[in-house]
This record gives sequence, structure tokens and C-alpha cells, in this order.
Amino acid sequence: MKKLLSLTFLFFFLGGMTMAQSKINWLTFEEAAAKTQENPKMVFVDVYTDWCGWCKKMDKDTFSDPKVIAYINENFYPVKMNAENTKRKFMFRGKEYTEASMATTMRVRSYPNFVIMDATMENITQYPGYRQPEPFLTGLTGILDKFGK
Repeated sequence: MKKLLSLTFLFFFLGGMTMAQSKINWLTFEEAAAKTQENPKMVFVDVYTDWCGWCKKMDKDTFSDPKVIAYINENFYPVKMNAENTKRKFMFRGKEYTEASMATTMRVRSYPNFVIMDATMENITQYPGYRQPEPFLTGLTGILDKFGK
């Protein structure tokens, strides 16, 4: 009976660990800014629009890949930002933004587009366009190698 209980516990524990990494832990921009002040880490901003087919394909194919999920969750504070959302407002560095105005400030002009920010919330590069999981990870690894953690 003890063995059965131990195995059951182990099954649920490991299952829970798998579930914890079943999706990217998307944050709002202001949540990522607050977290990076507490614990400095690079920020990954997925700038998308609702009408963008390649953005939807990125969500379906790439952002659902277990390796991509684990890599982004481990190395970044991930943010999902709708480049056309003018309703949700937030403060950043003493100025009010909407997701749309922040996307403009970041000079995003195509979708999907991924803005990589350092731990001080400064834009360091953009990584635009749809990519399948493996090439996407290769590119992100190269960015982290170049700009450090």
C-alpha cells in the first residue's frame, strides 16, 4: 500500500512539473518591468496583432513547442503585446502608454515581431518574422550569447 501511495504521489508530482511547463508564462509589460527590478532578467516581447496569420501560426506551432516554452520561461520574462490595443493603459518610466503606443515606441512595423530587452528594460534587438521551433531557438540562443544574460 505504501508503494502504491508513493508511486501515485510521484506520478502526480511529475505530472505537475510537466504541466508547469506546458505553456509560456506570459506577463503584461508592467508585470515584466516590476519583476526585472526584483530579479534582473532579459525581457522577451511578442508583438502581435489579432489579424496576423503568422502570429497565430507562431502561437500554434512555435510557442506550443516544449523546448521553446522551457527556454523562454527560463531565460526571459515573456510579454505578449497587441500592437493595436489602444484601450489598456500602463505606466512605464513616468509616462503613460497603451500597448499600441509602446509597440510604436519600440519601432515595431511588422508582425510577428519579437523585441528583446535587457534587464534594464532597454531594447537591444528585434527578432522579426515567423520561425519554426528549432530555428527560433537557435536565433534566441544567439541573441543571448551576443548580449549576455
